[in-house]
Parts: sequence; C-alpha cells; structure tokens
Amino acid sequence: MGDLLQPWHLILLAVVAFLLFGAKRLPELGKGLGEGLKGFREGIRGITDPPPPPPAPPTQQQNTPPPPVSNAPIEPK
Repeated sequence: MGDLLQPWHLILLAVVAFLLFGAKRLPELGKGLGEGLKGFREGIRGITDPPPPPPAPPTQQQNTPPPPVSNAPIEPK
C-alpha cells in the first residue's frame, strides 16, 4: 500500500484528469472540492467541540437587614 502514491503515479493521475475534464473544468472541480472539505471540517468541529457552558444563573443577593432606625423623635421644621 505504501507504493501507491509515488510521484509517477501522481503525475499519471494528473494527466488523466487533465485529459478527461479539460483545462477549464479543473479549477472549478478544485474549488468545489475545497469548499466541500471546508464544510465537512466545520461540521466535524461542531460535533467534536464541547457545548458552550450554560449561562450562569443570576446571583441572589443576601438578605441583609436594613440599617437600624433611630428612636429619636423627629422635630418639625
């Protein structure tokens, strides 16, 4: 299996692809293949990444007693 992708094999595959598809179609095929791979990677990234943490619940304030009220009489003005 290691002898499958030698330089001469790759050159032969490139020549066959050029003869089958022509010079105009090869860039279009490359672009389509690149976009497909990009979409596949984005899809895999969404599956393998851990989900974002849920939003933190609102913090409850401690019930602190109001400041003490003085018992001094209020003088009218």
